[in-house]
Amino acid sequence: MANTNNVTELIIAGLFQDPEVQRMCFVVFLPVYVATVVGNGLIVLTVKVSQSLHSPMYFFLSYLSLVEITYSSTVVPKFITDLLAKIKTISLEGCVAQIFFFHFFGVTEIFLLTVMAYDRYVAICKPLHYTTVMSRPVCHRLVAGSWLGGFFHSMVQIVVSLQLSFCGPNVIDHYFCDLHPLFKLACTDTSVEGLIVLANSGLFSIFSFLLLVSSYVVILLNLRNHSAEGRRKALSTCASHITVVVLFFGPAIFLYMRPPSTFTEDKLVAVFYTMVTPMLNPIIYTLRNAEVKIAMRRLWGKKVNSGVE
Repeated sequence: MANTNNVTELIIAGLFQDPEVQRMCFVVFLPVYVATVVGNGLIVLTVKVSQSLHSPMYFFLSYLSLVEITYSSTVVPKFITDLLAKIKTISLEGCVAQIFFFHFFGVTEIFLLTVMAYDRYVAICKPLHYTTVMSRPVCHRLVAGSWLGGFFHSMVQIVVSLQLSFCGPNVIDHYFCDLHPLFKLACTDTSVEGLIVLANSGLFSIFSFLLLVSSYVVILLNLRNHSAEGRRKALSTCASHITVVVLFFGPAIFLYMRPPSTFTEDKLVAVFYTMVTPMLNPIIYTLRNAEVKIAMRRLWGKKVNSGVE
């Protein structure tokens, strides 16, 4: 890791210390994680096999759901198993790996949400050019760019982590590894590293959120020129996107815009964006989208019929 490391293993404090409460959390969070994987996996499968969901919007939605599964899986499975363990440990290398993948998938999701907003902007504001602008090669490049953006962002976080030295306490005051709790264990001053994280995570989240909000404001203004039916359909789609954006960016901005010197980790906020939001996203998109619901019913009907045969 860094120059002088006497610490090779970290002890994770966890969400709660009471064993009874931890067992209750296990009973609650295991179904939440299963629902996250099943719900998002069902969207990926439905978009893949359904002939009616081949538009760019659903293409991006399937990748967003895939990212939700991987994003949640970087933290939640270990957290759930730790709830039943007396001592919760993770190697220093494992901790850095968790930070890398957590930020990699998280920022990939931010880029995908931005791409989805751009897709809606072109569809509503430039409808005559939509098929040309959002061609399938362009969609693939936008998804690939989202993954690359997440990778480069996460590499910055890892470079910051590798500069830290650990020589004393090894109890990380969280239920998973993230940069701010890790900074508290470092032997050296982390003010510079804190500023880098503030710029790389906090300011990035702010600018992305403002860009998304601005794009949806432009979309809503352009809806005045559409028919009542067109406005209703577009508003329904945009409402789902805006809800997901607020649920995702709210906690991220709250946590990463605060300097590490005065940072107090709010574990309940972390629970929300690592477990609750990934579970809610498929519900939000399916409840407000008739096409997805119809496609899912058809997919389920085929499976039932094939099972009967």
